Amino acid sequence: MALGAANLDAFRFACPGEDDRQIPVPTKNKIVRRLLEQLDLAAELRATTSAEPTAVRGRRLLRAWQAESLARRHADLLESPRYAATASFFLSDIYGPKDLSRHEVEVRRILPIMRKVLPAAGLETVADALQLNNLSETLDAAMVRALGPEVESLDHASYGRAYRKVGRREERERQIDLIAHLGRSLDRLTRQPFVGKALSLMRKPATMAGLGELQDFLERGFAAFLGMGGAEEFLDLVVSRERAVLQALFAGDDRLVASRAARS
Repeated sequence: MALGAANLDAFRFACPGEDDRQIPVPTKNKIVRRLLEQLDLAAELRATTSAEPTAVRGRRLLRAWQAESLARRHADLLESPRYAATASFFLSDIYGPKDLSRHEVEVRRILPIMRKVLPAAGLETVADALQLNNLSETLDAAMVRALGPEVESLDHASYGRAYRKVGRREERERQIDLIAHLGRSLDRLTRQPFVGKALSLMRKPATMAGLGELQDFLERGFAAFLGMGGAEEFLDLVVSRERAVLQALFAGDDRLVASRAARS
């Protein structure tokens, strides 16, 4: 699933990394353009994946293994009264095995309604989710190819070898930046007036368009971040741990992939 330089540029956007927390939300027109760009990329990725049916099982096995590894690494957050709901949402919907890109056609169809009903922060959340999904799909496809038959019996050693074989450190770092940006998009959404009402208005058209899963993503993410009462500490913990894992893996140390984090 090799992508050209133009497509890799689609993973870059105006608000990456740790400094994005002070940058205002872009206009709706700008967000819609980014959303359409990510929908185009999602269609390209899905066409490539459909041409490699044997990779579908490998991707499913890889993402399930990654989800289990993440659950161990962030077990303290999953057990925290304050962070449990948000941590569970992160592991199942943001870092987990779900694939929002398969709703690409439906999102295009309902986009005019989304633009009208949702605030800019809500549209940005959808764009962030699709962009992260596209990048994760690209990296996971490369991992499945690097693993070969080992994907059927994954452990931290085989995962580490494949991770270093794939390389693409800049994109791995971008993936973590996108996770942080998506979390902050959801956090901003909780501070917007009447967002709960807007999401309720979206529920019927989204369900009729076959986008119940995307609607559920927005509603559960909004509820999780609203109930947490501020996301910075949570996001700092997740991002710092994932960056530590990235650094360790590229340095040849696979132990963090298999370990449970110390309580923070």
